Amino acid sequence: MQKNKPILIVGLGNPGTEYTNTRHNVGFMAVDMLAPKDATWKKEKNALTTRIETDGAKIILAKPQTFMNNSGEAVGPLMAFYKIPLENLIVIHDDMDLKLGTLREKVGGSSAGHNGIKSIDVAVGNDYRRIRIGIGHPRDFESQMNPADWVLGKFTDEQLKQIYGVIAALELI
Repeated sequence: MQKNKPILIVGLGNPGTEYTNTRHNVGFMAVDMLAPKDATWKKEKNALTTRIETDGAKIILAKPQTFMNNSGEAVGPLMAFYKIPLENLIVIHDDMDLKLGTLREKVGGSSAGHNGIKSIDVAVGNDYRRIRIGIGHPRDFESQMNPADWVLGKFTDEQLKQIYGVIAALELI
């Protein structure tokens, strides 16, 4: 991290109330939990953003409003506008290949088929910090549901508790 530059934390998801509490929106859920309850969100550069300061670090929280597959259309312009170096980008997203409630971090690497990550990689490169939150795979729950439908499905109340517990334990800075 470059200490003298802002940090951009992007939670991936899909805009619209119909996607609230869906598995694909775990990134939005994380960013919402990081923001103060009285945060003022504004629309800029294809995203909803708010600012916080923690331990002297200026942080921009963002929720792209472009739909998941086009997340780079928000992340690229935000990074350019705020002059954020790639090492100061943190992206939080769902990962169907991780068990529900599992948390993994990495810098760089492949998108592993995640279309939101693919879009960001095209827009800014891939050498940024990724926080993957496991949403489980349908087979983990003995479901025959199509994976595309699975990610757009809603968490149960018990699953939400588990996800919120994982998000609450995040240490980002």
